[in-house]
Amino acid sequence: MAAPLSHFDESHQLVRDSVRRFVEREILPNIDEWEEAEEFPRELYLKAGAAGILGIGYPEQFGGSHEGDVFAKVAASEELMRSGSGGLVAGLGSLDIGLPPIVKWAKPAVRERVVPQVLAGEKIMALAVTEPSGGSDVANLKTRAVRDGDHYRINGSKTFITSGVRADYYTVAVRTGGEGFGGVSLLLVEKDTPGFTVGRKLKKMGWWASDTAELFFDDCKVPVENLIGVENAGFACIMANFQNERLSLAIMANMTAQLALEESMKWARERQAFGKPVGKFQVLKHRLAEMATQLEVSREFTYRQAAQMAAGRSVIKEISMAKNFATDIADRLTYDAVQIMGGMGYMRESLVERLYRDNRILSIGGGTREIMNEIISKQMGL
Repeated sequence: MAAPLSHFDESHQLVRDSVRRFVEREILPNIDEWEEAEEFPRELYLKAGAAGILGIGYPEQFGGSHEGDVFAKVAASEELMRSGSGGLVAGLGSLDIGLPPIVKWAKPAVRERVVPQVLAGEKIMALAVTEPSGGSDVANLKTRAVRDGDHYRINGSKTFITSGVRADYYTVAVRTGGEGFGGVSLLLVEKDTPGFTVGRKLKKMGWWASDTAELFFDDCKVPVENLIGVENAGFACIMANFQNERLSLAIMANMTAQLALEESMKWARERQAFGKPVGKFQVLKHRLAEMATQLEVSREFTYRQAAQMAAGRSVIKEISMAKNFATDIADRLTYDAVQIMGGMGYMRESLVERLYRDNRILSIGGGTREIMNEIISKQMGL
């Protein structure tokens, strides 16, 4: 049987069309205002929940749809990125890094209470792993949770937490055992828990529309039933979660590059210099051809890893490669787009200016480029 020419079928096209209409109706008319305000209305979560967007990829029993359908999620993610705001996509999509451990490993009572609320957009979910002492060194995190009867007492802090300011639920990585990866657990912490406080809203180079926060735990008392999975087995849960996050970041990078290319093409056709469109000059035509080629290769490699994941195969090495390659290409294409547009590319009114800023976090979040290379080299037996 011949291999399919596309990873997407008719159901995926329906998802794509639905999300694109949502973006055109609910986001694009407001996105410039939201970017300048450095936040978007909480109501957008409810609208995205009602439209079924937040539930894509999650079980129907909790209000989701297309459970386990990786390419339905890819299609939705690509269309959300057409908002032109990586920050909005990261904020609206923070459930996709915070919620999967709850769905897979939380106790039934916790799962049944939390998941439907988040998929409906009634509550906001965040993942809290990164700490001030070492962002990428998850195995050596310092935030400690000590068992005290039927509760854990948490002490420590987290930083750079997406949706950290206004989240209602936090999937928090803590140390419950000894040193190293074998002593890490995951706990669900709720916003109003005594001893838990949210610090200042952090100011960022890009992703302006997302809120990013510091979190503090001072004898924060969390019920034992909020333990996600098995005590001291949280590191494996975090690593499994990272694979999907890295796929999402690769898709964001490819779509950032796609939008940069589209803006460059539009400029090349419309901008006049020396009596003709600038796109008629060979130097620019060749640059655009190279940009399109690099993007196509990156996108197809990312899709291949998504297909492998959909088939249940481990792609620890390959998804790390895909993330690095996609973010490298996005670096090049956003740089080139600003250069092609010249002074206008440097103006805040230009989409490529925002793409250039937003892009920079993609090779840092979800594991830095350097950490990806460590993972790749270990998988190679080095």
